[in-house]
Amino acid sequence: MSQTNAEAMPCIPGVDLQSGRLGSLDAYRGFVMFLMMAEVLHLSRMAGAFPDSRVWSFLAFHQSHVPWIGCSLHDMIQPSFSFMVGVALPFSLASRFSRGQSFGWMTWHAWSRALVLVLLGIFLRSVWSSQTNYTFEDTLTQIGLGYGILFWLGQRTTRTQWIALGVILIGYWAAFVLYPLPGADFDYAAVGVSPDWEHWMTGFAAHWNKNTNLAWAFDTWFMNLFPREQVFTHNGGGYVTLSFIPTLGTMLLGVLAGNVIRSSRTAWGKIRWLVCAGVIGLVLGWGLNVTGLCPVVKRIWTPSWTLFSGGWCFLLLAGFYLVIDVWRLRGWSYGLQVIGMNSIFAYCMAHLWEGFIRSSFEIHLGKQFFDRFGDNYQALFSGACILGVYWLILWWMARHKLFVKI
Repeated sequence: MSQTNAEAMPCIPGVDLQSGRLGSLDAYRGFVMFLMMAEVLHLSRMAGAFPDSRVWSFLAFHQSHVPWIGCSLHDMIQPSFSFMVGVALPFSLASRFSRGQSFGWMTWHAWSRALVLVLLGIFLRSVWSSQTNYTFEDTLTQIGLGYGILFWLGQRTTRTQWIALGVILIGYWAAFVLYPLPGADFDYAAVGVSPDWEHWMTGFAAHWNKNTNLAWAFDTWFMNLFPREQVFTHNGGGYVTLSFIPTLGTMLLGVLAGNVIRSSRTAWGKIRWLVCAGVIGLVLGWGLNVTGLCPVVKRIWTPSWTLFSGGWCFLLLAGFYLVIDVWRLRGWSYGLQVIGMNSIFAYCMAHLWEGFIRSSFEIHLGKQFFDRFGDNYQALFSGACILGVYWLILWWMARHKLFVKI
């Protein structure tokens, strides 16, 4: 997911004229991928070992997804990654136009990228399965399902992009509202939800309850079109395929942010715009939640979640842009940029290599190597070592200018 070359943006603050990369975007992307790779630390085990520790409980909470309504730091990984795909698009388009690529070729490339993302997402979810696990709710497949449309919208006017965002969010909200609520005889146990589940919503907000909503109903048809070991009845976490529609809204927010960064505004003008957009997104998103008009639920990517998480994405981008590209305090972010420059490879490594690296440690250092840290800290230190190996691999790739792109 390259951004641009130097010739396409000689006057944009923060763009390295030699590499053509926007430092803040690489650092933000690296921060998000670090959060994903850091899952190997298994902080929930530390919270379990020290149940009275507020520190470990706080860290464990933010390395987990909330059950339904709300947001943790870990919940921001997917919207941030989707948002950054949108931010990078205006830079990529400018670069390709400057190199004289035709619209037809760029369209072919965009739809090919979309297909590869979907297939890669399915592959990563199938690695430990006995057969292909056709599922479409993870980060890569969700981006891939909407990327072709994003490419088309990315070449439209800003006004058209705002209108498209409104149509996506309002239309998706209305579709859930129009889908009827389950009847009195509905078998909640059959879809993995107890009717007295503590996160159950009543009244108008019940249209967004787990595994009883429009998107769940769609998946009970769509997912069974593919070969499966068992008939699909529900997703255990409540995740749904149709989330790619509001995820497209998140990517569109990224496009709008990318347009602002590429614009002729002053650096402080860009920061003000990003901060204002972030605050508005947070207020609108959470306001819809507290009024009961649309709860903030990441697992089904409600429109309010698009606005709320998008608000945080704007603010995070503003912070990285201010520190790295305006104040030019870049040294601290080197470790993050190493990860961000190879985000796709980092994503795959986090899904595939933990077991291999852990077993390598046991083979070469002995199975008892981590036992010296005690039962409570064993998982933490072994995870830290694996995380260090992840980073060293990415550092070596960056040093040798090896970048995996789709």
